[in-house]
Amino acid sequence: MRDDQKGFVSIVVPVIILLLVAVVMRETVVQAYKIPAGSMRPTLEIGDHILVSKLAYGIRIPFSNDFLVRFYNPGRGDVIVFIFPEDRSKDFVKRVVGTGGEVVEVKNTKVWVNGQPLEEPYIFREETRTKVERFEDMDNYGPVGVPEGKIFVLGDNRDRSYDSRYWGFVDVDDVKGRTAIIYWSWDEENGRIRWERIGKRIS
Repeated sequence: MRDDQKGFVSIVVPVIILLLVAVVMRETVVQAYKIPAGSMRPTLEIGDHILVSKLAYGIRIPFSNDFLVRFYNPGRGDVIVFIFPEDRSKDFVKRVVGTGGEVVEVKNTKVWVNGQPLEEPYIFREETRTKVERFEDMDNYGPVGVPEGKIFVLGDNRDRSYDSRYWGFVDVDDVKGRTAIIYWSWDEENGRIRWERIGKRIS
């Protein structure tokens, strides 16, 4: 092999390996997402860029949505990314409120699980209670039993969230991962970087 060929190989091969590692990591370890809407305010603001741990609940076979090994299921309070049941080409982010075998009810905006009120210090209520167009009033909902293998999810911004109250349950196997950290945040409305949000853990 000529010297110029050796030089070419010594440059190209490491680049190819790095690209393959990056692709495999994206499929199995961590993935980046940008938040486009305000349904999870104030936990996640429009313009937040987040990292999602794909190892939080198990190990996936690369380039597949099937788990090779599951560690445990999403639990109440987890903020997760999942395949949207009404359009599987889209990913949604919401908070887990109920898991398989539990009974969820909303009474006058308050969430109850198994007959007990749920403490939710993270929720946000709009100052004006005008509902999103095409959304009906969901301040009262249920009770509904969550089937095994399913989860019930809600947005933290309850007056602006299209969630399980409207379209039902999420299949546990459709959960892609748990949100981990905000690595970048851009406030487009005010044209500024939200420095105070960068590096913030999502809980």
